[in-house]
Amino acid sequence: MPGRTYGQYCGFSRALELVGERWALLIVRDLLVGPKRFSDLQRGLPGIPSNILTARLKELEEAEIVRRRLMPRPSGAVVYELTEAGRALEEPVISLGRWGAKRLGEPRAGETVTEDSIAAALLSTFRPEAASRANVSYELRLGEVVVHAQVRNRTVTVGRGPLPKADLIIEAGPGIRALMAREITPEEALKKKIVRVIGDPKLLALFAKLFQI
Repeated sequence: MPGRTYGQYCGFSRALELVGERWALLIVRDLLVGPKRFSDLQRGLPGIPSNILTARLKELEEAEIVRRRLMPRPSGAVVYELTEAGRALEEPVISLGRWGAKRLGEPRAGETVTEDSIAAALLSTFRPEAASRANVSYELRLGEVVVHAQVRNRTVTVGRGPLPKADLIIEAGPGIRALMAREITPEEALKKKIVRVIGDPKLLALFAKLFQI
């Protein structure tokens, strides 16, 4: 049962009762990238206390948004994953992430990036209308954070870590936001060394079309 109610018979109110508590939607965001162990979630959300993560996961399980699953041997680990109802949150989470990305500005003191947050950013900024004929894969390196994206049939699949034989490897810092926000051109990004690429530089221009804030 939700811990907070708003006393309104309204779909939006009910949604906030279920996923409006602090950290809940960030857990959903990270599980949209893929199933995770408790330790994976904790590592991806470095500011969350263990007891709060435990409480949020319990609440999300009770709401049938998240479920636990035992991985097959030899792993045998317990992972958390989204249910069908949880997966249905993908569109609103992506929309909210795109809305927030337009208001990011420069990184604030103490703010970090994680593999899941960057992978989710690629999900939320993907523009399927620009991908009609695209069949391309990218590996994005932001310091120690490495994620990848594969575009096929007007859809994108994202994941953590490197991607063998990626069509283009992009090395960048926070300045890549300016490229994705179309504040600078791919040519300017390369010239000013905001990004570096390994592979065909023309694929950077396609990246800028496919992933837009």
